[in-house]
Amino acid sequence: MRLSIWNSAPALLLITGALLGLSLPFGKLSGAAGVQPVIWAFVISFGAGAVLLAALLVRGEARRPGAVTLRYFAIVAAISYAFPNLLIMSAIPHLGAGFTGIMFTLSPVITLLLSVLFRMKRPSALGVAGIAVGFAGALIVSLTRGEAGKPAEAIWIVIGLAIPFSLACGNIYRTLDWPKDAGPIELAAGSHLASAAMLVIISLALNGDVPLAPLAGVPLLTLAQAAAAATMFAFFFRLQAVGGPVYLSQIGYVAAALGLVAGTVFLGERYQLATWVGAAIIMAGVAMTTQAQARR
Repeated sequence: MRLSIWNSAPALLLITGALLGLSLPFGKLSGAAGVQPVIWAFVISFGAGAVLLAALLVRGEARRPGAVTLRYFAIVAAISYAFPNLLIMSAIPHLGAGFTGIMFTLSPVITLLLSVLFRMKRPSALGVAGIAVGFAGALIVSLTRGEAGKPAEAIWIVIGLAIPFSLACGNIYRTLDWPKDAGPIELAAGSHLASAAMLVIISLALNGDVPLAPLAGVPLLTLAQAAAAATMFAFFFRLQAVGGPVYLSQIGYVAAALGLVAGTVFLGERYQLATWVGAAIIMAGVAMTTQAQARR
């Protein structure tokens, strides 16, 4: 069973997307408990990196990375984890977990657009149409400005839209520069530890220290987030290898669905009808780009 899941792109997509979606309500709860966004982003990266490195050590598979792999760790850490996670955790208190999750759904559309620009994929009429539809939905969602009755400032809408762009850049880069003979767990561990180091530096620059004390007030939430992140990224890099960057980017669809459900049902968030309409249009765009991929 494990072997079939490990080699099944749809199964990997559902598992990875669901675990990613948990970071949205977890992030909102951590912010309510007084944990700074940079620290919660650190929890995600350090938790994932430490657990996965421990697994490699126990299995005797850890090895010293070369210069190419170290470069890969640093770039992936910056554009795939440190920067977007910091944006996500900063945006959630202003936009809501569900609204921030909707931003994830733009990642497949932007990933396809970038793959065309980098000549990884040739554009088709359906693919181009999907990109246009996805951006139209994003425009509608952005105009609603977050939760109903709690309009966010324009800067937070821009930050929300920067999230899928950063994630899409990471999707493309990881495929273009995947180190030869490197395994998914090795890459996940190294890039997340690099991300954790970057976030420590950012915290020192912002605060003069690394304020971890608020984590003591939410120990179970912290452990749950670290465990979810470690499990997710083991599957994440495997999905990258099995499905490719455009297919992998669709984890945002699963994460957004979970984020919307968790936000409305468990966190009491409410969104305007236009937000839901825009989300449906984005998902239609994703379906079109996915269909374009399948036809090719």
